[in-house]
Amino acid sequence: MSSIAVRNIQRPDPGVIEALSRFGVATLHEALGRTGLLDAALRPIYPGAAACGPALTVLTHPGDNWMLHVAAELIRPGDVVVIACSAPNGDGMFGELLATSFRARGATGLVTDTGVRDVKDISAMTFPVFSRHISAKGTVKATPGAVNVPIICAGMLVRPGDVVAADDDGIVVIPREQAPEVAKAAQAREAKEAATRKRLQTGELGLDIYGMRDALAKAGLKYVD
Repeated sequence: MSSIAVRNIQRPDPGVIEALSRFGVATLHEALGRTGLLDAALRPIYPGAAACGPALTVLTHPGDNWMLHVAAELIRPGDVVVIACSAPNGDGMFGELLATSFRARGATGLVTDTGVRDVKDISAMTFPVFSRHISAKGTVKATPGAVNVPIICAGMLVRPGDVVAADDDGIVVIPREQAPEVAKAAQAREAKEAATRKRLQTGELGLDIYGMRDALAKAGLKYVD
């Protein structure tokens, strides 16, 4: 792939992003038909980190964070920066100084299939970061990559402008075109779960709420006293 940086990408309507941000990743994943999850090995660098916004994608090369500085110029308020690497690499490509820059530009979080460092400082900033590795090892600026092109991050296709949501449960990518319907499906699912929760709180069993007993019997379950 040639080295390019695309300035203008199509992002979802801000109202759709706001609607999606009300739901957790587990709910959004279910609303998307149980698809869209990145590799579960990517984890937040501090508990409670959460982000939801249009993806600004970055393709880097091992041990080289040059394109993250290019990405900073192209960030728009609300973006979640998503970083892929041309080969597996755990170097600390992102640290406190870049976090300061990204936040000043309006980024609401970062997802990377590489490594990060300065975890204590970034956590104190409460800038949401999700990464595969944590490493003190620094990087160089020698080989250009690309910004705002389709990438494969942690096993999942991420296109510029797709919605990325991340929290303690994981990271999900919602195709931009599907974002409005996923927001509606997530709302319906949450309403249904609220009704189920009330029944569970009274002591009613999931076995009965979900009608599992006949299926379990057909599967061979037997109760023995």
